Amino acid sequence: MTRLRWLAIALLVLSCGTRDRGRAGVERIEFWGLGREGEVVAEMIPDFEKRHPEIDVVVQQIPWTAAHEKLLTAHVGNASPDVAQMGNTWIPEFAAMNALDDLNPFVAQSKTLDARDYFPGIWATNVVGGALYGVPWYVDTRVLFYRSDILAAVGYPNGPRTWAEFAEASRRILAEKRCRFAILMPTNEWEPPVVLAMSNGSTLLTPDGTRGAFRQPQFANAFAYYIDLFHRGYAPSVSNAQIANLYQQFAQGEFAMYITGPWNVGEFRRRLPADMQDKWATAPVPARDAQTPSVSMAGGSSLVVFRASLHKEAARKLIEFLSEPAQQVRFFEVTGDLPARRSAWTAPALVAEPRFPAFRTQLESVRPLPQVPEWEQIATAIYDRGEAAARGTTSVAAAVAELDHRADLLLEKRRWIVSRKRGRS
Repeated sequence: MTRLRWLAIALLVLSCGTRDRGRAGVERIEFWGLGREGEVVAEMIPDFEKRHPEIDVVVQQIPWTAAHEKLLTAHVGNASPDVAQMGNTWIPEFAAMNALDDLNPFVAQSKTLDARDYFPGIWATNVVGGALYGVPWYVDTRVLFYRSDILAAVGYPNGPRTWAEFAEASRRILAEKRCRFAILMPTNEWEPPVVLAMSNGSTLLTPDGTRGAFRQPQFANAFAYYIDLFHRGYAPSVSNAQIANLYQQFAQGEFAMYITGPWNVGEFRRRLPADMQDKWATAPVPARDAQTPSVSMAGGSSLVVFRASLHKEAARKLIEFLSEPAQQVRFFEVTGDLPARRSAWTAPALVAEPRFPAFRTQLESVRPLPQVPEWEQIATAIYDRGEAAARGTTSVAAAVAELDHRADLLLEKRRWIVSRKRGRS
């Protein structure tokens, strides 16, 4: 073995040993943050360490594209961090692997955390089988972005509030040649049909999460409504890859409405021309009818503690710090991620932006996506069959039947597990 190779090994051992020791007499914990949030949280840690000089936090930033696989690999390889950011749709999968700590006892005794200060639908995404596996860090949902000048011209200055108004506004926009299309709904996004289905009372899967519920009227009727928007020419049958410049096309009147998330508030402010800034607004997604509340999906990221952690008390202190309303506001001001705590929404930075009230309203009526590890594969099937139906290569009836078939195949192992549990009870 060459001297250079021996030197490299020696340096590696030395660096690992130094990292593992941390500062003398200080407890070291490891935090994994994802994407941009991982950069920002590293800037917040010095304030935490000033408050808790007995704790040393090492932050590892992981790209979103690699995060899911890296978290899985770390758990399987007994190399998981103490605390981590986790997309709340991943929590059921990691809970099923017994990877995460139940935080119910921690929250019950915490003087900082209060479940009543969180949006109920968001909090519910972290609860699996009665156990609480995450504390919401920031929240995400979908609302309607729209050209307020164009919608006002066709009689809907505050945006359409029901499915009937949504379809009628779309008809008027095209009839009066206000835009080329009424709405943009990229065919490779599963969120629009799912949000419409949720507003129609669909559970997407059966209550026990073992089979698809796509042929049931609640989903099938919403899916038919969604596909009809394409067939009537209100929405173009294009994927995200076929959209040249979303913001430019919105400003030029290519389309007047778009269902999207909170990150686009900042993007619209940055990318739309100055003379367009008073010509767009947001509203909750259209409800099925005037008697039914608008429902959207509960998304975002949570803070979790891994079961294998040897520093759980220190990890929980970090979660408490990052969950404080003041820290939530600070995090929002840097990232644009919406606070998970209601009390943080009184901050001037949130109050001053006229496009955020729609999100605040919508967050009171969000629902968790199905809490099964297979959900992301099922979601891919939804947009795949939606795209085929929008392009006319399959019918609505065939599409929802195929969705049930694919979901049932993906959930076969889950049915076996549930049946065994029932047999033992």
